[in-house]
Amino acid sequence: MTDSPITLADGIAAVLSDARGESVTVGDVHRLTGGASRQVWSVEAFDADGGPLPVVLRRDPPGHGDAQRMRAEAACLRAAAAAGVPVPQVLASGDAAPGIDAPYLLMNRVDGESIPRRLQRDPELTTARSELAEQMGYVLGLIHLSDVAEVAMLDSADPLDAIEAMYREFDEPRPAVEVGLRWLRDHRPSARPKALVHGDFRMGNLLVDRTGIRGVLDWELAHLGDPIEDLGWLCVRAWRFGAELPVGGVGTREQLVDGYERATGTRPSDAELHWWEAYGTLRWLVLSRFQAQRHFGGEEFSLELASIGRRVCESEYDVLLALGLLEDPGDDPEPRSAATTVHDRPATTEIVDLVAATLTDEIAQALGDDHERQRYLLRICVNLLRIAGREISAGDDAANTVRDRLREVGCDTEADLATRIRSGAVDYDDVAVRVAVSDAVLARLRVANPRHLIP
Repeated sequence: MTDSPITLADGIAAVLSDARGESVTVGDVHRLTGGASRQVWSVEAFDADGGPLPVVLRRDPPGHGDAQRMRAEAACLRAAAAAGVPVPQVLASGDAAPGIDAPYLLMNRVDGESIPRRLQRDPELTTARSELAEQMGYVLGLIHLSDVAEVAMLDSADPLDAIEAMYREFDEPRPAVEVGLRWLRDHRPSARPKALVHGDFRMGNLLVDRTGIRGVLDWELAHLGDPIEDLGWLCVRAWRFGAELPVGGVGTREQLVDGYERATGTRPSDAELHWWEAYGTLRWLVLSRFQAQRHFGGEEFSLELASIGRRVCESEYDVLLALGLLEDPGDDPEPRSAATTVHDRPATTEIVDLVAATLTDEIAQALGDDHERQRYLLRICVNLLRIAGREISAGDDAANTVRDRLREVGCDTEADLATRIRSGAVDYDDVAVRVAVSDAVLARLRVANPRHLIP
């Protein structure tokens, strides 16, 4: 007779019991949506008297752990708490534990809303929303006042060098990235003294209720660097989630820096904030490609990670937009005559539409609210199907147009143009170059996510 394997719930109960010095029992444990790089689990725990202990587990995917980063995340939470930042309390952390089987962090669960679209629209959050941009600036100021001696283990490499090195590892030259890198090198502001930088302070990583920010989450990208990086990252278009206002879709840049000045007594210039916003946009582009590579490189099979690969063109578009280098290539070329086919209907595009509609209108509805993660994955499947349908419908016309634009600047491929921008052989501000770069990005975006285009 063999012993029963230790479950995740058993492992959490043992760790919490040891940390609290009393017996802790664990009931329901379920994984929450999101968490493409780290898993997030909701834990129903009870103390020795049966009192509730709302707990959240963050852990690396088993077999893909980074213990050093998890230790650093725990240190950041403790340092930020000491500086007055609203963060969850660290209950326990470790490199591994039986049943948990990966580097982990156990925290108390903080109540509040984190879903960006609800934060942008919920009538009950109207008052908090009106003050949220200023409050985000203030909380960022508190983070940057944290004692850096407590987080000395964090990376302090030059951020632009680091993101360029990550991009080069893909060996996938992209003209929009090369344009962004050259512009950032040409316009870099003077550096500020290094501070604790959260690295991913944005809508989605904040818990908010009617009183304002209750918790700052997801410190896995924290590092030591220029504090204005966090403010620029918050202004990146991706974190507006379709809304117009530049700070998370809820406020203005002026409100953000007002709050920051209230906390720190310093105020970044418009040019400084713009540079870090442009950097953040390029950074998200490269990080998106990195996330997708975890799937395509065979490190981790993941529908979520794979789907991010089709979102890279959104950031290419946003980079050109932020730098004022996006060129409208004019009207789309006249579509070629539809090819004849020997196949019966439904045609390929009709099959995609039928399957997507059925998954959305019938199967997703049948799952119900108790299958939250399954519904989330189903939405990703539907989105990928619709991307495939748009790509089939687009045919070769866009690719042929991009090829013609590249030839106008003496290049055969986008990789060739990227290499020439990098070397300085062509000027990225030349109108013909801008058109060639923009046309390729727009061709990808019209297929991947046409709603991302600014009307």
